[in-house]
Amino acid sequence: MATVMVVEDDRNQRILYEQELGEEGHEVILAEGGRQALEKLNEVTPDIVVLDISMPGMDGIETLGKILGRERDIPVILNTAYSSYKDNFMTWSADAYVVKSSDLTELKDKITEILEGKKPAE
Repeated sequence: MATVMVVEDDRNQRILYEQELGEEGHEVILAEGGRQALEKLNEVTPDIVVLDISMPGMDGIETLGKILGRERDIPVILNTAYSSYKDNFMTWSADAYVVKSSDLTELKDKITEILEGKKPAE
């Protein structure tokens, strides 16, 4: 299916996303934070990025700006436990905003929706 980069500082969340998105048929690339995500972007261009906001070091908002500054065509989903970030205009350049849940249905649906919208019409 698609290559999904998951940028998440919580190890257990990374494992959950890798397992669940892998079961959906996606190739999953994991990054522990913004700096590591930017390093991995030098090696591979994912089809979509799932990005946590609240991370130590480089937070997700700064990472979003750097990703879009380099790779404008990569869709980014902000995935955070805090719905209050939706009001921050710095997050508006993301393609979607999903509040974290142990049930990844909404996130998986949003990934599918964005990737299907990205495909050229046949």
